[in-house]
Amino acid sequence: MTPQRSTGAGTEADVPEYAGHYRLESCLGSGGMGVVHLARSTSGLKLAVKVVHAEFAKDPEFRGRFRQEVAAARRVSGAFTASVVDADPEAARPWMATLFIPGPTLAEQVKRHGPLSPAQVRRLMAGLAEALRDIHRVGVVHRDLKPSNVLLAEDGPKVIDFGISRPKDSELRTETGKLIGTPPFMAPEQFRRPREVGPAADVFALGSVLVHAATGRGPFDSDSPYIVAYQVVHDEPDLTGVPEDLAPLVLRCLAKEPEDRPTPDELMRELRSTAASYDTQAFVPDRWAEDAGGRDGAAGSGSDAEPGPDAERSDAGAGADGGRRRRRVLGGRTRGRTAAAAGALGLIAAGTFASLQWFADDGTAPVSASARTSAAAFDAWAVRPVAGKQAAPQCSYGAGALFCAQSGEVYALSPADGAVRWRRSVAQTGAGAPVLSGGLVYVPTADGRQLAALDPATGRTRALRQAPAQGGWAFAGDTLLLVGADGTVTGVDSASGRTRWSGPVPGYTAPSFVSFPGDPLAYATSTSADGAWTRVVAVVPGTGAVRWEARLKGSLRPVGAEGGSVYFLGLDPVYGDARAVVRYTPGGKAVRRVTLPVPRPEAQAQVRDGVVRLLAAGGTLEAVDMAAGRQLWEVETAVSRGSAPVSDARHVYVSAADGRLLAVDARTGRLVGQTPPRLGGLAGTLAAPVLAGGRVYAGAPDGTVFAVDGEQPTGW
Repeated sequence: MTPQRSTGAGTEADVPEYAGHYRLESCLGSGGMGVVHLARSTSGLKLAVKVVHAEFAKDPEFRGRFRQEVAAARRVSGAFTASVVDADPEAARPWMATLFIPGPTLAEQVKRHGPLSPAQVRRLMAGLAEALRDIHRVGVVHRDLKPSNVLLAEDGPKVIDFGISRPKDSELRTETGKLIGTPPFMAPEQFRRPREVGPAADVFALGSVLVHAATGRGPFDSDSPYIVAYQVVHDEPDLTGVPEDLAPLVLRCLAKEPEDRPTPDELMRELRSTAASYDTQAFVPDRWAEDAGGRDGAAGSGSDAEPGPDAERSDAGAGADGGRRRRRVLGGRTRGRTAAAAGALGLIAAGTFASLQWFADDGTAPVSASARTSAAAFDAWAVRPVAGKQAAPQCSYGAGALFCAQSGEVYALSPADGAVRWRRSVAQTGAGAPVLSGGLVYVPTADGRQLAALDPATGRTRALRQAPAQGGWAFAGDTLLLVGADGTVTGVDSASGRTRWSGPVPGYTAPSFVSFPGDPLAYATSTSADGAWTRVVAVVPGTGAVRWEARLKGSLRPVGAEGGSVYFLGLDPVYGDARAVVRYTPGGKAVRRVTLPVPRPEAQAQVRDGVVRLLAAGGTLEAVDMAAGRQLWEVETAVSRGSAPVSDARHVYVSAADGRLLAVDARTGRLVGQTPPRLGGLAGTLAAPVLAGGRVYAGAPDGTVFAVDGEQPTGW
């Protein structure tokens, strides 16, 4: 779109054509500080780009506030916030680009369709509590949470617009006599002590937002902002119409004193049952699915546009034509619910264990696979081993079986056809895959005090290993490493439970170990407070012997080991974004560092044959050849929330939170196949796909475990 001329009060005289490298296509919305545009990256990824009004670009104080907004938005990450892709606060017209998120704002939704249902309000509360947890954990206070700053995406609410947020330690202070915020959603201390506003103010705003969602009005309602301000400080809130089971919790959020309000973590504990049954379609009006000619959805600005119609959904083995249609989603160009779900999902890191509470040791008879579809090289299959439960199974492979944990069950599947070999009832409070070590399948108990060791053939309990009440534990090969509260590490034989060794790791008060498939060592790292250097120690798990130690430059996180070298991501010491890939070879004490083109937020990585593949928040997938010292390729997948990548010799595989499995050519980065979405409950922690015998196994949020031919992804 060419530059537009605008007229009228408060509008821009000229609309720029580009912000940085991003072409601005249309206006999504305008506010007092700037205009938000729909834009596209060079690869076609949809973005929402906020461009500051020309008059404010000349104001040094405003530029300082905008720098603060960019910094705050970059610090914040999570499933319920919008990811920052790029920004330039020093440009002639400062701008910031975030991932385009289809969906209306909460304000628009309530205005058009009326208050949300009680179930929707509960889910909204759960999502916003998690968003505030992510915001506050990095030291940021939003200070302007309101319905127009909450987007209702298909995978849950997203908090946007950090224009007046600030870090708790920010040197920018509120001016005397100047109130910052929106009165109906401001906390009492924002009126009384604006310089002392902390995270509890966001919790108060959350309470007001929930009342608006449930009733269409605020808890303090008047046409005059001055009367609203008085009511906020002195009057009790009106909770008429708020669901009865949520009203006490909302009332606590609206307490006059900050110390009397619950924290986001406390809210999440109260809403744990809600989170377990989170419905990703909770905020999608039925008419969207019926609209045959809808428009592109709104972005991270809260515009008036709506999501488009349903996109085609094909089953496994749909053939090459279906693969070609689905490939267009890679650039974010396909309209409809499939593209909307892909564009809206935020990235979270994959975990390694579930927190499980062991109940019964009785099994069930094997259950046959519920569905099979035909693929070129073998019979692809898809099963739902736990009926009526929509949660993504977390799976691992070993001993000729697929072992999964899901919604209160641990079970073993046949890799050939998905038949259930055994199943055990558990009460699951976390997410992660069972671990096979020493010939046994391990799952932890809910209190973390024990690790149940199961027979891989029958699922029967073979042993209960004691774990430290405080400390941690990790598996490395056939050894269980237990770390006590005093830093003592005990190496236990995973098969027999015999203690192999016990003692401290010199220089570490509480080491946290990681290990990698095919590598015989376990690694612990410790980074200096300023992020200037990282100490790495390599330990032989079976004996406790220190194989080598190194002090390396920068804040480093190990992501893989092969061929005698260890690979790290070099992280920004403040924001945690990946800025480089580092290879350390202890034999020659050689360090190789490859700087990434731009910082990658929440990057997850995997190493194969000296090539590091990274997937970052926002969907950027790239490959870095450490031998050549350069990036091989980069592609925008539009999977803003995905698993760690895994790869074989030909392809790189990623699981998406909407249940899709994507395959990318390992040599060129070209998308070569993807399965249909399998939407269901909240995906939670995303386990990486499992590769075995030329097949790819994955779990989906609708409770499905499925297998496809890794050699023929074009047939998915």
